[in-house]
Amino acid sequence: MPNQDKNDEGKIKIACVGDSITYGMGIKNRDENAYPAQLSKILGEKYEVKNFGVSGRTLLKTGDFPYWVESAYMKAIRYNPDIVVIELGTNDSKFHNWTHKDQFVRDYTEMINSFKNLPARPKVYICFPSPLYFAGKDINDTVITRQVIPKIDSVGKDLSIPVIDLYRPLSNQPQHFPDGIHPNAHGAKIIARTVAQFIAGS
Repeated sequence: MPNQDKNDEGKIKIACVGDSITYGMGIKNRDENAYPAQLSKILGEKYEVKNFGVSGRTLLKTGDFPYWVESAYMKAIRYNPDIVVIELGTNDSKFHNWTHKDQFVRDYTEMINSFKNLPARPKVYICFPSPLYFAGKDINDTVITRQVIPKIDSVGKDLSIPVIDLYRPLSNQPQHFPDGIHPNAHGAKIIARTVAQFIAGS
């Protein structure tokens, strides 16, 4: 368990780090229906959940829009959370980003350690990306399933980090992805429930 230094109200602090799926892009009433907001409702008053998602961002430092340079990343670090949930990898699957795939495990390990070494010594969870129901030339579900997910899985095993599978719970449910990429409020609820099960059970 993390050293759960509480906030001023005595709540356990959770930082949700990620891309547009964490941010809640395309979701009506995002502040209430993005997965971090729904996670907060599920977990209850004992927890404070903050959304540090930024649309279009990559885990890869050499990606077109790396999460590393965003103010949201520094805000998440300064938040000094007790728990961190990282959901990145979808945008890394784009061809021009995945050409740097050999750096993915290294960069993911570095990001995890940047949180684990904070004063609060947070517990870190990493997530498989959710499915893609979009046949565009850039973003690629086959790359996610055959390459990104195995690399995330290997990082989890190497660092003994819990891995949350967001792919399987949302498989065969294209109705919850209006644009084929981003979940709607119901899809976000499935993500929130899946993440909550890990946090509540740890």
